[in-house]
Amino acid sequence: MANLKRLGKETLIYGTSTVLARLLNFCLVPFYTYYLLPGEYGVIATTFAVVALLNVIFLFGMDQSYLRFASERENKAEVFQHCFYGVLANGAVLSVLLWVFAKPFAGLIGIGAQHMHIIHLAVWVLFLDVLNMIPFTKLRLERRPWYFAGVRTVSIVVNVLGNILFIAWLHKGIASILWANIFGSLASLILLSPVVWGELTKTPFRISRALYQDMLRFAWPFVPAGLASLLISVIDKPILVHLAGLEQVGVYQANFKIGVFMMLLVSMFDQAWRPFFLAHAKEADAKETFAKVLSAFFALGSWFLLGLSLLMPPIIQSDLFGNFHIISPAYWGGLSVIPLVLTGYFFYGLYINFMVGPVLTKKTRILMWITLLGAAVSITTNLSLVPHIGITGAGWAVALSYAAMAGALFCFTQKVYPVAYEYKKLGAMALVCVATAGVSYACSGCSGWTPLGVKILLLTLYPLWMFLILRGQKAAAPSVLL
Repeated sequence: MANLKRLGKETLIYGTSTVLARLLNFCLVPFYTYYLLPGEYGVIATTFAVVALLNVIFLFGMDQSYLRFASERENKAEVFQHCFYGVLANGAVLSVLLWVFAKPFAGLIGIGAQHMHIIHLAVWVLFLDVLNMIPFTKLRLERRPWYFAGVRTVSIVVNVLGNILFIAWLHKGIASILWANIFGSLASLILLSPVVWGELTKTPFRISRALYQDMLRFAWPFVPAGLASLLISVIDKPILVHLAGLEQVGVYQANFKIGVFMMLLVSMFDQAWRPFFLAHAKEADAKETFAKVLSAFFALGSWFLLGLSLLMPPIIQSDLFGNFHIISPAYWGGLSVIPLVLTGYFFYGLYINFMVGPVLTKKTRILMWITLLGAAVSITTNLSLVPHIGITGAGWAVALSYAAMAGALFCFTQKVYPVAYEYKKLGAMALVCVATAGVSYACSGCSGWTPLGVKILLLTLYPLWMFLILRGQKAAAPSVLL
């Protein structure tokens, strides 16, 4: 139980910085929707979707290799040096190629060759971001969440202030968003420089072919797996560009961003969960602990899912802030995607829970196939539904693809590292969740939104039901994610 409490404490620390960072970043959504036209926002959404994919290639899974090999080897500085220099060399080569071919690349992704300068700025964002990843991973492995949290927070604050400065004050247009990201990443790298310099100078660097080959062998499955995983959340933008146009991409992206609140919970958990299960996998009661963690996550995650799905659309459309809204009325055509995106992120949280199987058994190659399955579901659903129901089809693609991934990884984990999850409790919680959503829908009279008071009542009762279901693990449920 002490281990669960420690996981909860670290989740809180990581989460505080993540919540602050994501909330500050989310504050830019209304800012963008009032200062940018949907088409301009569509250019930025498409660009950052591609940046996210390229980031996986630039990093090449070396952060995962560092976690694995540094946790096992005595000479951790040697592992850090191989990872950092490898990422530096790979990033430099790819950056030059992307810079040279920026014009045709801009046309290829659908933003138009006239936005070549946006690609040039994106190159700097990619290169700086990837240099930050290995030192960040080192802080996670060493369980230094306060340092991690401080750097992340400063970086995001610089990013947000940069956006406000360049867009609202200097009126530099959509390029301002890239410049703000560059300065934020630069601030992060400066703050992490003591970590980087300390490891690079701790021992003389000598290339170990055997070590590097082992690290690459472990890391490379994370590249197609990472690409496929990201395709689930970003492939919808390029597809929407060609099927619906840049304006619809902008509308979709503004509402998609509401999912950040659910992703906050998942990210908070993920930052602490992977180092946690690596550290405690050899303990006698490890599997019992992992089962309790899943139950606790399901209880809290489903509450977040319901609360955001029921409350966010009416809050967005309300007059709580007078003539100002969280999202400009020009973007309200995408409100239907919010519950679907939230559901997808909830399933992704379950997927993170089931990661114990492939990581602890070192059978990480399966991640490639599982995430390729998710990507296939995403692409197929987008191509099938978007032409008929527009951006709502893209929302369905997010939910279904993450659900497919979670289901597939669960089956694999139970085969190679069986965990006796608390199926009765999970089933009861799922039933209460569906019933709460069903009652809300029924009360709406099949048109409009359930009155706010009814929704609040349903959401207030929900934790009580979860407590009654989880009372057999009194200490685990409240501590694991708080």
